[in-house]
Amino acid sequence: MIFPSQRKCMFLHFGQPLSLDIECLGDKLVEQLVDRNLVHEAADLFGLTVEQLAGLERMGEKSAVSVVTELQRTKQAELHRFIFALGIRHVGETTAKDLAKHFGSMDVLMAASEDELLAVRDVGPIVAASIEHFFANAKNRTAVERLLACGFEFAPVVQSVRANAAIAGKTFVLTGTL
Repeated sequence: MIFPSQRKCMFLHFGQPLSLDIECLGDKLVEQLVDRNLVHEAADLFGLTVEQLAGLERMGEKSAVSVVTELQRTKQAELHRFIFALGIRHVGETTAKDLAKHFGSMDVLMAASEDELLAVRDVGPIVAASIEHFFANAKNRTAVERLLACGFEFAPVVQSVRANAAIAGKTFVLTGTL
């Protein structure tokens, strides 16, 4: 069972600047949403209506429209921010970036074994076990799948390429028709 105070912290982490950066998701709004049982998990945020929000304290229709618009904007996210927003134990911003670069998609990350996780830069046994345990938990897995079903679209993950010393600093001109 998750207590209301834990849910509030989870929503604040989910919306913080290093996570999905949901500007409108502040303390007062989260408190009202949880206290009125409008949201129980992160996916519930994306089902909120203008009417539900407009009925909250200090929230008019114009503000409610802004909140819904902001929530829709956050569905265009970077994969590492989404991973960090999940609040997986021992997974900070840097580890989330490394996981996103290594696996490239949530489906691949969710299916990764502990050995595959250990192949990620700076992921040791404790972090790998924590990630595997998170995705092995049926409630967590369902929560992530519900979030993905909300229509998240992730920007392509850019793989960093080490420059070969023989070609580092050189300029190449490619001509022709593609």
